[in-house]
Amino acid sequence: MRKNRSAFIGAAAVLMACTSAHAAGAVDVRWIEPETFSDAGRSEADRSRVMQTLDTHINRLARSLPTGQTLTLDVTDLNLAGEIVPASWRDVRVLRGGADWPQMSLRYTLQSEGRTLKSGEVRLSDMHYTFTTRPDELGYEKRMIDRWFKSEFLTP
Repeated sequence: MRKNRSAFIGAAAVLMACTSAHAAGAVDVRWIEPETFSDAGRSEADRSRVMQTLDTHINRLARSLPTGQTLTLDVTDLNLAGEIVPASWRDVRVLRGGADWPQMSLRYTLQSEGRTLKSGEVRLSDMHYTFTTRPDELGYEKRMIDRWFKSEFLTP
């Protein structure tokens, strides 16, 4: 019994040490009335997939915030790159490089220990989204968010 208890205590200590070594900032992404977004897909399933993909990406970015900082994002509009065009057996998203660039409107608050460090409202957009290739899902939107996040929270 003592041997198992010692092993448990040792494992718990290692876990706590690893957790504190990798602790970072946190993020709370709230999607405000996604059914009214300009373009987050045509169906509820499309919107859910898009929000989950971007949520995961933003959570990855939040790891670069200093420990103890919390970023709250209220996404109030989203317009994905390209346009949905009906095809014979399913809809297709076509990227023309014209006035179909990705856009996102949001409010944000960065806090640390209950104190507000930064807050604001912003409309992100990337009119030059076709100048590079982004093979991953929602790559143009992710790059747009990356650029804003880096300039707003990681540049001194």
